[in-house]
Amino acid sequence: MSWGTELWDQFDNLEKHTQGGIDTLEKYIKFVKERTEIELSYAKQLRNLSKKYQPKKNSKEEEEYRYTACKAFLSTLNEMNDYAGQHEVISENMTSQITMELARYVQELKQERKSHFHDGRKAQQHIETCWKQLESSKRRFERDCKEADRAQQYFEKMDADINVTKADVEKARQQAQMRHQMAEDSKADYSSILQKFNHEQHEYYHTHIPNIFQKIQEMEERRIVRIGESVKTYAELDRQVIPIIGKCLDGIVKAAESIDPKNDSQLAIEAYKSGFEPPGDIEFEDYTQPMKRTVSDNSLSNSREGKSELKFGGKSKGKLWPFIKKNKLMSLLTSPHQPPPPPPASASPSAVPNGPQSPKQQKEPLSHRFNEFMTSKPKIHCFRSLKRGGATPEDFSNLPPEQRRKKLQQKVDELNKEIQKEMDQRDAITKMKDVYLKNPQMGDPASLDHKLAEVSQNIEKLRLEAQKFEAWLAEVEGRLPARSEQARRQSGMYDVQNPPAINSCAQDRESSPDGSYTEERSQESEVKVLATDFDDEFDDEESLPAIGTCKALYTFEGQNEGTISVVEGETLYVIEEDKGDGWTRIRRSEDEEGYVPTSYVEVYLDKNAKGAKTYI
Repeated sequence: MSWGTELWDQFDNLEKHTQGGIDTLEKYIKFVKERTEIELSYAKQLRNLSKKYQPKKNSKEEEEYRYTACKAFLSTLNEMNDYAGQHEVISENMTSQITMELARYVQELKQERKSHFHDGRKAQQHIETCWKQLESSKRRFERDCKEADRAQQYFEKMDADINVTKADVEKARQQAQMRHQMAEDSKADYSSILQKFNHEQHEYYHTHIPNIFQKIQEMEERRIVRIGESVKTYAELDRQVIPIIGKCLDGIVKAAESIDPKNDSQLAIEAYKSGFEPPGDIEFEDYTQPMKRTVSDNSLSNSREGKSELKFGGKSKGKLWPFIKKNKLMSLLTSPHQPPPPPPASASPSAVPNGPQSPKQQKEPLSHRFNEFMTSKPKIHCFRSLKRGGATPEDFSNLPPEQRRKKLQQKVDELNKEIQKEMDQRDAITKMKDVYLKNPQMGDPASLDHKLAEVSQNIEKLRLEAQKFEAWLAEVEGRLPARSEQARRQSGMYDVQNPPAINSCAQDRESSPDGSYTEERSQESEVKVLATDFDDEFDDEESLPAIGTCKALYTFEGQNEGTISVVEGETLYVIEEDKGDGWTRIRRSEDEEGYVPTSYVEVYLDKNAKGAKTYI
């Protein structure tokens, strides 16, 4: 089966067929190129997706990835990153082994095809030239034969006419002989050219064209084989990365199987455990009995044991309102806990009472006593100072015991690493100094003394720092005997301070015009402890925005904690509306704010203020 013998007369069709084959090859190259672009785009999107959900460094989100479920998710992200890398490998291999190779082959194929069809056209032109020569000699032979016949007829006519002279007859005879000779020459030339044409035609159809078509056939078959090899390579390149992709998927499955809910629960306990015991039951306070304050074992104004725990325990998780929001808690701490005074009968300042009087036989709940203590001016200023410039204590005493222990242990580990790093640096400098001593031409040993002394000082400083944190850590873990002695000394201090304060509660209620009392003797120590306790609660507390204005209808002298004095006719800012208890919170300046009776002021709330409402 040969194109040269079977398709000897299909030169034009073969030209179209081979061009179609090259077009098919170029189309396949374009297909593979677009596939590589898709693989690159897919890999890029996978990498961006993995990067998007990676935990940010030095963020709270990074701490969550210690849990096994989060670790499994992180492993999935990393495996997807490797998965994307395999698609990049597919793209690179297809580009280098298919696209680029076939592009070069197409150029060579076009040149070869052009050469073969150029030879075929050249052979066609040659045979066409031979055919034209044959036709020309044939027409000349035919013309000469006709001329010879006419000359012979003319001679015979002249020879038969008796009136024609002998000379004319001879001339006609010579003319006929010449034409006959020319016809014979044309015949011989035509015969020669015909033989030559037949030979050329035989060579053309049985030698030249078969050879050219055979080369074209081989070229076309090589192209077909090359496409087949490329298709196979296309599949093999995909198959090569399947084991690695399978490993990526196996890694994801392994990460999923490593999820341990019990371990995550234990990690949550270690992360958030405070070390405090839950609060006990609150004793019943009987208001029907004579005025005698009953102190419960778990009261926040308790005896030395409660205060000692609050002092050394850091932030208390056993407070009475662990789920109250910050703004609501601040409102509870600063709002007066007695009914507002009624408006005066006249506008005269002398007729205005200084504040409401609580019945002497009535006893307020213990939480109200603690709230009134919290609303003292030094406490409010303490919160503001903590917000503005407060910093975390060096010994992490603001944290619960368990969290404090973890922070101290982490700090000790960091310091030990830094010490080891400095010691390695010192050893390296010492070795370099020994080398300089043995080979002075390499450097001056004295030039390293300053650096060596500096490193030694750093090591000493770090060791002192580590010892300090280790002492705090030992104190937290109860390993130091000084811990119990210090606790006893602190307990003794509270033994001296607390009983007079508790016993004087009734006296303070008797002497206070509004029925409130304060524990002045223990306020300084209480403020320090509570400032630490509520550091996190009020860290994000912002001053309340003004929701309107008000005008004082009467003069009010705010002598009680949490109240503010106003003068009749004075205009102030309203920052908190009446909640139904008869008090409105106002502000004169940034540092002067408090509560006044709602009936003493005329409130003008802004329309845009959210929840603007008053009870007048």
